[in-house]
Amino acid sequence: MTYLVLARKWRPRSFDTLVGQDHVVRALTHALDTQRLHHAWLFTGTRGVGKTTLSRILAKSLNCEQGISARPCGQCRACTEIDAGRYVDYVELDAASNRGVEEMTQLLEQAVYAPSSARFKVYMIDEVHMLTGHAFNAMLKTLEEPPPHVKFILATTDPQKIPVTVLSRCLQFNLKHMTVEAIVDHLQYVLTQEGLAFEAPALRLLGQAAGGSMRDALSLTDQAIAYSAGNLTLDAVQGMLGTIDQRHLVRLLQALSAGQGSGVIEVADELASRGLSYSGALADLAVMLSRIAIQQRVPGGLPSGDPLAADLEELAAALHPDLVQLYYSVAVHSRSELALAPDEYAGFVMACLRMLSLTPASQFQPEPPPERRNAAENVSKAAGNVSTDASPVSPAPEAVNETGGAGSSVARTDSIAAALPVEPPVAEHGSGNGRQMVVSNEATPSRDEGPEVPAWEDLPEESSADVPVTDVARPEPDVGRPESDVARPESEPGAQLRASYPDEDFSSYDNFEPAGYEDEGWEPLVEGAEFDPENLATAGLGAAGLPGLGDDKPASRPRLSRMTPEQWPELAATLPLTGLADELARQSEWVGVKDDTITLRVAIWSLAAKQGQARLRTVLTEHFGKVVNLKIEFGETGSGTARAMEEKQRAERQRQAEQAVANDPLVKTFMEEFGAQVIPGTIAALDERAA
Repeated sequence: MTYLVLARKWRPRSFDTLVGQDHVVRALTHALDTQRLHHAWLFTGTRGVGKTTLSRILAKSLNCEQGISARPCGQCRACTEIDAGRYVDYVELDAASNRGVEEMTQLLEQAVYAPSSARFKVYMIDEVHMLTGHAFNAMLKTLEEPPPHVKFILATTDPQKIPVTVLSRCLQFNLKHMTVEAIVDHLQYVLTQEGLAFEAPALRLLGQAAGGSMRDALSLTDQAIAYSAGNLTLDAVQGMLGTIDQRHLVRLLQALSAGQGSGVIEVADELASRGLSYSGALADLAVMLSRIAIQQRVPGGLPSGDPLAADLEELAAALHPDLVQLYYSVAVHSRSELALAPDEYAGFVMACLRMLSLTPASQFQPEPPPERRNAAENVSKAAGNVSTDASPVSPAPEAVNETGGAGSSVARTDSIAAALPVEPPVAEHGSGNGRQMVVSNEATPSRDEGPEVPAWEDLPEESSADVPVTDVARPEPDVGRPESDVARPESEPGAQLRASYPDEDFSSYDNFEPAGYEDEGWEPLVEGAEFDPENLATAGLGAAGLPGLGDDKPASRPRLSRMTPEQWPELAATLPLTGLADELARQSEWVGVKDDTITLRVAIWSLAAKQGQARLRTVLTEHFGKVVNLKIEFGETGSGTARAMEEKQRAERQRQAEQAVANDPLVKTFMEEFGAQVIPGTIAALDERAA
């Protein structure tokens, strides 16, 4: 007995058994039941979706001996012979091999004769787009007004190549791709009827490999039955198709989310040992990432029977949505770059390492516990706002030494310097009616090699603010204090500088007195320090913050407390930033500042990455001369951003450029005398920097 392949054996014989084309079945069923029969139908769609099957069912419905009906009997002579392909009044013509005008003329000459035994003579022309232009022209008249006993059924996979004159004479039905679920359900029915064992995940692989074609799915099933000896298991189908076990891709994404480069290389080596396609691996990875993105946006959207549902839900919770989009973009673009790589292995590994390198460090290093993070923030705030209420003679223990022991203000300055990435600010202490400042004997440790920068410490309360720094008497060291906490001799800073620069002559600086110093302005010795001219004036120090300087000297750095939302766009556009930090500054609005914490509002969530925030915070700290913190809010932004201001300026320059062209005398002359026109969109304003 000759074996009949599944695609032919299980070809639908009626509209009821047709799978996946309900919209076409509904239209044809209503037309047949109401006897509203057109003379020409056009079926379009990819291979294996049912174009020829629909043509045969429609021909049986038209010529069934029981009458015209949407449910042909399937037992009469017309039905059986049409199914067998030998009915004389049903002609299937392949336009790929009969594409000339001679073949079409011969067919049309036979169409004028009545059918031999059928009700209608049906001509089915497959791949009709292959006909030549002359052949289409030859059939136009007959296709528009055929004899009453002739019906035309046209089928094609490329309707764009059919002339519109032909399309307008037909009823066109677009057949859809088969969904994976529809293919799996049909395969389960066929294999159950065949009495063959199978696994549902194996059928899903076959459905995905079919690409929307039921015929391809049945052909692959035939091949899988022969490969697995009648037992369609998942491993057997994967081995036959050469597809990748999805568990490998799950492990790959887990390694990427954990920042484990060794795990990525291990998965790549396993794929190489199995001889699998890296292009297919990237394609499957993109599909998996799309399913993860769907799970993140629509929880519970994964099929209940999916064996990877639990793993995908876990990955959806572990990966940030922006990171999933980034991985998807890299996977899709890297697939097209495999042809440019030295070999597919190198291209696949570099694509995975690219994902790993673009992953933010915060994905691998979780934030510290709340209590540690709050402690760090308190230290930062303490460094930016050194207390002015402590007495320089007998300070409180907690204000003097953070370790809990008795110590000088030098110990406090050193502890703050160790907790911050920048040098400690100037320490201002007040007691009674004034404030005092003095250079500390203890050198502040620096991360860079070179001479150490002196720190600041308190003067004794009985000293006067008008006394030069070099003449201030030092308090006697306490008995029993550690040697590191005892104040060093007054001459030690000079000795340290001379030891660091042995070739430098410091004799001209030995008698330096601040009262005689004159300059256009004054910058604090320690970078990052901020002085308030109004408060310092009450201490008798002058507007610039040093004894003897005039009150008319301006403040050395901008005031953070006086910053307004209107000033922020201009400041954000001039900050020395690049990359993500620059975009964060330019696309944010100033909300306000409180306790040295600047609040900004952004409309794009991905701009608030920690790297960008850290860089912007550093630059703002340098700009305002004090340690600041950042707080990011999310919401709609208006015209209070630097980006909006730039767009407004660009639009204004464009308007001025168009107006200048319109008012140009030469342009007016061309338009008046020659009927010239300015093409919209061809005028571009020059950038101010380019100009």
